[in-house]
Amino acid sequence: MRNNIKFTKMHGLGNDFVVLDETEYNKVKNDIVNFVKKICTPHFGVGADGLIAINTNVDKNIADIGWHFYNNDGTTAQMCGNGMRCFAKYIVDNKILGDKKSFRVLTKAGVIVPKVLENGKVEVNMGIPILEPSKIPFLANSNLNVEVEIWSKKFILNAVSMGNPHCVVFLPDNSNDNPKTLATDYGPDIEKHELFPEKTNVEFIKVISPNEITLDVWERGCGITLACGTGACASVVAGILLGKLNNDVLVHLPGGDLNINWQGSKDKTDFPVIMTGDASYSFNGVFI
Repeated sequence: MRNNIKFTKMHGLGNDFVVLDETEYNKVKNDIVNFVKKICTPHFGVGADGLIAINTNVDKNIADIGWHFYNNDGTTAQMCGNGMRCFAKYIVDNKILGDKKSFRVLTKAGVIVPKVLENGKVEVNMGIPILEPSKIPFLANSNLNVEVEIWSKKFILNAVSMGNPHCVVFLPDNSNDNPKTLATDYGPDIEKHELFPEKTNVEFIKVISPNEITLDVWERGCGITLACGTGACASVVAGILLGKLNNDVLVHLPGGDLNINWQGSKDKTDFPVIMTGDASYSFNGVFI
């Protein structure tokens, strides 16, 4: 299946990925699900939340480059914000598109436009959020304020898609619950709840102020991770629509911080979400 596969390990706020260039990906693509599971498994492999591979075989009228993105269980995902920042930095640093610092990336969620800034951070135009329940998909009449009960505990669900489905849960102001504990204990059941026919990522949010939140996430196909870029975007959008947040928000995740800006409102939602944050290298290696 494999023969000395060269890879780069990267992370966005601790959300970590194995990155393959196109040549290495072509060596394993015929058995990619098994390869992803093996290389992403801790202790037996490299260990990662997912795998990203470069795809240059795209219509250049639509995008400059594309990617293949896999969760660590071998399933594909439409989008990943932290992964996109890592991907963009890899493309720029390796001059795969020459001297371009901003470019169009074809994903299963459509075309995403990242930009590597002079300070090394990566700004990503994540596109316009999807709020219509049937398109998220979310089997409810509204995407906001839907109450469910799981193991005798009630939750208010807010569904937003950033190309991949998210369920955002805001903790009440007087709550003593720990968001990470909630993500661990209830994330798996909400992920697979019947309201989400394609499963969902789950975010638990504590509002510090209208411009600052903390976020803990259970990611679809991954479990607990240190950060989720699309989750941060979806959470800010939901918070703005609910009147809890302003348009520019600092999001504290276990792995670090993201800045999320959305100029939308409940009356006008067709604005793109702009995410800015770090992308870092861990090491290069060979998987034998």
